[in-house]
Amino acid sequence: MKQLIIIFFFAEIILPQTRVEDINTFTLENGMKIIVLEDHSIPNANMYLFWKVGSRNEYPGITGLSHFFEHMMFNGSKKYGPKMFDRTMEANGGANNAYTSENVTVYTDWFPTSAIDVIFDLEADRIANLQFDDKMIESERGVVLSERSTGLENRPLWQLWEQVQGAAFFAHPYQIPVIGYESDIKNWTKEDLQTYFATYYSPNNCVVVIVGDVTINEVKSLTEKYFEPIAVGPPPRKIHTVEPEQNGERRVDVKRNVPSPYVMLAHHVPQTNSEDYYALSLLESILSSGKTSRLYSSLIDERQLAIEVSTDYSYAFDPYIFTIYGICSKGITPAHLEAAIIAELDNVIKEGVTGEELQKVKNQKLMEFYHTMETINGKANTIGNYELFFGDYKKLFSAPQDFAKVTAEDIQRVAAKYFIKKNRTVGILMAEEVEQ
Repeated sequence: MKQLIIIFFFAEIILPQTRVEDINTFTLENGMKIIVLEDHSIPNANMYLFWKVGSRNEYPGITGLSHFFEHMMFNGSKKYGPKMFDRTMEANGGANNAYTSENVTVYTDWFPTSAIDVIFDLEADRIANLQFDDKMIESERGVVLSERSTGLENRPLWQLWEQVQGAAFFAHPYQIPVIGYESDIKNWTKEDLQTYFATYYSPNNCVVVIVGDVTINEVKSLTEKYFEPIAVGPPPRKIHTVEPEQNGERRVDVKRNVPSPYVMLAHHVPQTNSEDYYALSLLESILSSGKTSRLYSSLIDERQLAIEVSTDYSYAFDPYIFTIYGICSKGITPAHLEAAIIAELDNVIKEGVTGEELQKVKNQKLMEFYHTMETINGKANTIGNYELFFGDYKKLFSAPQDFAKVTAEDIQRVAAKYFIKKNRTVGILMAEEVEQ
């Protein structure tokens, strides 16, 4: 009972200035969904454009196109030519960024509200009138090829991740790396780009979240002026491929001249809107959040088996993977580190977790949530992620209670369900001359 009182106390203070009824939504005639939260604490605003396109929408021959458009969207449209998007935004006191994942491509704009008309004009122009200049395409193709080659060269973990992900999925397009394959990057045609853009950058494939010193009437007027005239493209192809159940451990060996071997374990888990999400999210924190986490304290502090250990449990539209990786300490073999990681997972399965460590990570989650929702940027990003990955932005308001309801038995249950050998893909990256 004491535990629940503590949790709900945090739940009450997490969203003191944001209530579900403060958020307004409407959909334009072209299908673009707009979500607005007024926050007049500072004279600034954020606009997040969540496009439902990532590497899961690609197939052999056009891999990497989603990421490529993250580059192309800044390189010229009808009204604002190459490099003018950034220059115009900066001249008006704004800034921007973008990222691409397996699931989404997201563009973020931060700006003083005095520049809101300019921001809408910039976004509408590149959505409706992106230019496909041959020289610019080739220039950005070279940039992406360089990004891929230098990334693989400088980041051993990136190379191992690509191999493990490709082995864990043999049917679902989650096997495709976000940056794409070199041979595809070299051979996209302009027609490939135009078809992909018309399909996935159609307004009915976008959710726009605006948070800050704006009013709902102002945003409605601006979206109707700038966004509603944008034509709708062909409907995106639905992803209907389901990855077959894995019925045996898979192993990947990658040879590379590294000073210490890397070990990676990937287990299949459900999509984000699964009922097991909150238990798995808390389990990830128990395993790797901070120096008192199980993996850090056991593998680094106590036994010095690893110099680094971490996990990844990302948002995903479809069933994905929960990943654990470690870098071996000097003199430690990959087999030794792998066995130690598996032993920690088996310990959770057999012995469960303590009430104290579960309470600790619940408090951590809630405080992280609180800090995120303190800023207009954090609010915009969180609202968009809940809308897309949980199916409804309103679910963010029940998240504190959803975390609070997770029991130690839930943690043990999901560990036993997913962290088993037949559901595992193991990757080892090590120098050729090192023997296990």
